[in-house]
Amino acid sequence: MVIRVVVKPNSSKGPLVQVLEDGTLQVYVRAPAVEGKANAAAAEALARHFGVSKSAVRLTGGATSRFKRFEIDGEVAQG
Repeated sequence: MVIRVVVKPNSSKGPLVQVLEDGTLQVYVRAPAVEGKANAAAAEALARHFGVSKSAVRLTGGATSRFKRFEIDGEVAQG
């Protein structure tokens, strides 16, 4: 499954995943947007949200953008 994600780094809310009206997921993370730290934190938050292992979540597009695409493998238990 491929999902669209908006990442909000340096957030005091994080880690938190919210579903927007258009189906995009907004992920708040405490990690800064340097050296891939926010991307890694977003992948962890998505893994927890969908109930899959961290290795099942892959960034497939938008590594340096706030708007990203993640691919999630395996059985998804949406939470």
